[in-house]
Amino acid sequence: MGESRGHDKGNGDNDGSAGETVPAAFAAAVDALRSARLRPQVEVEATRAPQRLAPFAYALEATVVDGEQDLADGRLVLLHDPAGHDAWRGAFRLVTLVRAELEPEMAADPLLPEVCWSWLTGALQARGLACGEPSGTVTRASSHYFGGLSERPAASQIEIRASWTPREGLGGVPDTAAHLASWCDLLAQVAGLPPAGPGDASVVTLPQRRGPQSH
Repeated sequence: MGESRGHDKGNGDNDGSAGETVPAAFAAAVDALRSARLRPQVEVEATRAPQRLAPFAYALEATVVDGEQDLADGRLVLLHDPAGHDAWRGAFRLVTLVRAELEPEMAADPLLPEVCWSWLTGALQARGLACGEPSGTVTRASSHYFGGLSERPAASQIEIRASWTPREGLGGVPDTAAHLASWCDLLAQVAGLPPAGPGDASVVTLPQRRGPQSH
């Protein structure tokens, strides 16, 4: 995972209010995201960050690709409030959306939502990452086609929305590179890819992009 398909979208504001100085901790956290080593099956690029969730934000979107087929996609947003946030119990928050099409037999599993949530928590635990205040939803949706579309087979999709507070390390900076890698592990698992082995030589580093900007 991890080869970029482009550069920052829009005007590259990733993101913040003009005139504010970007905190050193946030800049370091974003630099770590940009230098993370990721599996090549997941194509990652920076995208416009939401503007009202926190004073500072940085966003990535990713697609799991197998040949010409997109197997899953998602978005990961890093939020930062230098003053801290009561609900987060910290100064940083990671917010994600992950989506994938499902095989019919998997879609019918009544335990699927619990399994998908365990994939998220397991991906973090597998890399030794501690997180606080995790919350989220797992949604399973089915589409059935009628009339002129009746020849299409029924389709099912899973959607995971979640957020968590990463533990802050030296200088108040969380290990965002490891959290991004664990998120890519989740994407790969949802897409049905086998887990990457430790020290996988196929991992690549995200190309350099424009740095974070303040709201």
